[in-house]
Amino acid sequence: QVQLVESGGGLVQAGGSLRLSCAASGSIFRFNIMGWYRQCPGKQRELVATMTTRGSTNYADSIKGRFTITRDNAKNMVYLQMNSLEPEDTGVYYCNYGGRYWGQGTQVTVSS
Repeated sequence: QVQLVESGGGLVQAGGSLRLSCAASGSIFRFNIMGWYRQCPGKQRELVATMTTRGSTNYADSIKGRFTITRDNAKNMVYLQMNSLEPEDTGVYYCNYGGRYWGQGTQVTVSS
């Protein structure tokens, strides 16, 4: 079992920035993939960004150049730096481990 706890969501004006954090605990494999997904109002959950233990990344086209995923393997943490936020980025952001485990989600609201 893996437990994930997100933090860092909130309300921000368009053009602003937020940084999300996710702490993983439990049965963490040395080599793994962690990432962020989001569910925007009226839409299905979608991938935002993922990163492997070795540093390989994958980003959704809609956020490329604005969001950056990083991780601290020693602390089992993953982060999402979100810049130039747009109202369309509003949604619940979920941390994911190994494609299987999910955090409880953190709300991000971008006002216009």
